[in-house]
Amino acid sequence: MTAAKDDSNTEEKEKKPKKFQTPKGVNDILPRDHEYYTYLKKIIRHRCRQAGFRRVTTPIFEFTEVFARGIGEGTDIVSKEMYVFEDKAGRSLALKPESTAGVVRAYIENGMSNWPQPVELYYIEPHFRYDKPQKGRYRQFWQFGIEVIGEKDAALDAQIIQLSRLVIEDCGVYPLVELHINNIGDFESREKYAEALKNHYIGKERSLCDSCNDRLHSNPLRLLDCKAEDCKILAQLAPKASEYISKESKEYHEKVLEYLEELGIDYIENPMLVRGLDYYNQTVFEFTVTDNKGQQNSVCGGGRYDGLTELMGGVPDTPAVGFAMGLERMIELMKRENIRVPSKDNLHIFVAQLGDVAKRKCLSLISELREHGIKTVGALGKGSMKAQMRLADKFGVPYSLILGITEVRDGTIILRDMEKGKQEIIPIEKAIEKVIEVIGEKNLDTYSPGEVIY
Repeated sequence: MTAAKDDSNTEEKEKKPKKFQTPKGVNDILPRDHEYYTYLKKIIRHRCRQAGFRRVTTPIFEFTEVFARGIGEGTDIVSKEMYVFEDKAGRSLALKPESTAGVVRAYIENGMSNWPQPVELYYIEPHFRYDKPQKGRYRQFWQFGIEVIGEKDAALDAQIIQLSRLVIEDCGVYPLVELHINNIGDFESREKYAEALKNHYIGKERSLCDSCNDRLHSNPLRLLDCKAEDCKILAQLAPKASEYISKESKEYHEKVLEYLEELGIDYIENPMLVRGLDYYNQTVFEFTVTDNKGQQNSVCGGGRYDGLTELMGGVPDTPAVGFAMGLERMIELMKRENIRVPSKDNLHIFVAQLGDVAKRKCLSLISELREHGIKTVGALGKGSMKAQMRLADKFGVPYSLILGITEVRDGTIILRDMEKGKQEIIPIEKAIEKVIEVIGEKNLDTYSPGEVIY
């Protein structure tokens, strides 16, 4: 008897559906979090439009070579972190780990070199990297970035830094970050500097972490980025980029700094800052969190990449500069500082009803209320009036409309103030007019036909 019961329990367990969870390093964006994303995107769109930037969206996946050639075969992103797969035709594709290479590909493919230069573009996109998940770092993450392609001017470098600062400022966290800036020279200077770094580190491999031992021959500039204690000590003793850059690069750097000072932007010259991607040259910069309380240190970074367009088959000597900002890191910083964002999801009114006739009348009333910009919910289920009012409390609505059998007969409806507990009986044909009066016209969620909603 016991054995039969055990068999029955085993069968029940086997039939129980599996409970699924998200893969490691990815998260659901729930409604409350979406309020932060929506707010941040609104700031970004406003600042970019002010500066004449237009939005671009590149595909979620590209041919793997776009990133391998653009970012660099020796970078951690390409060698370790890309999600690469083959399609049914055997072609190698990759989920985009960053957007600059894809935007440059789009610039070339769509003949943007024939547009008025520079072409100024911005994006707000999801990206994917097989990275070690931790606070502020995820395997699917959102980035906002801008790219200015087709013109080289130190004033442009200063202006994009100013744009990134304005976005950070609008988010309310600018006092918590500081701007670090450096110049790594042209590509010839960068190669000389990379060789000097190799010579400095060769013979010290036992003091390097495993990642830095891999970088030593593939991407030596990344050795300066490592956060391991022994690697940081060796980096402090390493040659500085300023020892290898040309006179022209130094003069260019001085111009950038002059323009930053003109714009009133404080900065810290950081000779250790190199940025790890192969396409960078000349100006590199980052906005970093000063206290780093569990936060990933960099919230925004970028620089100049004058050779990338030619490297990807475009017109030679096409200059470019840009930056990218992590939305998750910015939102976590805002939350940490208890910065609240406005919500447009709050409901205005709940419509409660009793009986089929009342429910039919409520359906058309709810539709009309919504068309007038009144955010409305109601006519749900078959619950008692008491149960419906409890539901209205849970929704947090400031007002309710109540339609019962008596109100249907009399052609009236009850408007209840949920906070004060007061209510009044009004003609049902006056309901919309009265609701608009009590919630205020400025709070209506309306738009004109044909208007584009973002």
